[in-house]
Amino acid sequence: MTIFGQVLTAMVTPFTEAGEMNYPATEKLALHLADHGTDTLVVCGTTGESPTLSWSEEYELFQVVHKAVGHKAKVMAGTGSNSTREAIEATQQAAQLGLDGALLVVPYYNKPPQEGLFAHFQSIAAAVPDFPLMLYNVPGRTGQNLQAETVARLAEIENIVAIKDASGDLDQISHIRRLTSPNFAIYSGDDSLTLPYLSVGASGVVSVASHLVGESLQKMIAAFISGQPQDATAVHLQLLPLFKALFTTTNPIPIKTALRLQGWPVGSTRLPLPPASEALNHLLKDTLTDLALL
Repeated sequence: MTIFGQVLTAMVTPFTEAGEMNYPATEKLALHLADHGTDTLVVCGTTGESPTLSWSEEYELFQVVHKAVGHKAKVMAGTGSNSTREAIEATQQAAQLGLDGALLVVPYYNKPPQEGLFAHFQSIAAAVPDFPLMLYNVPGRTGQNLQAETVARLAEIENIVAIKDASGDLDQISHIRRLTSPNFAIYSGDDSLTLPYLSVGASGVVSVASHLVGESLQKMIAAFISGQPQDATAVHLQLLPLFKALFTTTNPIPIKTALRLQGWPVGSTRLPLPPASEALNHLLKDTLTDLALL
């Protein structure tokens, strides 16, 4: 098992009904996740609505989650930015707070070429040489793909230890696996592709669905690793309707809606992400009921 485990939860950020930070709900949710299949909590990623959080809110959130879970789970901070200086500062702050690692998204909007991407991540790694870092490739949101050859170069840097890949490109994942050491961990960034990614050398998933089915995801991954692919496929197919329902519109609108249906006081999403539609509410209620999650 890698240093971050097999199931990493991209944690939502609970808000009050007024849209402010809800730290008591955050503590309870973090502890619940740590007790139900999550190895590492990823705080302030896309699912945590990092684009609409201030840095001061994020730093407070890092500390609240870290204190809440103690040694039950690791905590990874989303500290990426399309400004290298800003990403360095945030990552240094996460390291100083005693967290377990940082998730660094590919710079968005400004679309650096591959050499710029390499220099960006290399500079962050050099600023926190003893702090484990995970790259995050999500071309659909950033507008730029982190190519396999660039990943391989970055994987040679000692504290760049993993990648979360949400490209959906199995050939690219195979190429990354072929070019990197077995110690470099690959994680699916899409719940529905976890099992296919495992088949080409991934270690696990940075998951949204694990808010609801973390233990089932652990069961699926364990079955695959132990040489029981049919059992793993059975879990995958059982959960597939949930995986799809949680991405029928922009994440994290569906997962926050699902958690509220379960009674979690996580609030709505901050604008520009709107509340869930009535149709989405019905879809999620039916999906959760079918899986005995309500």
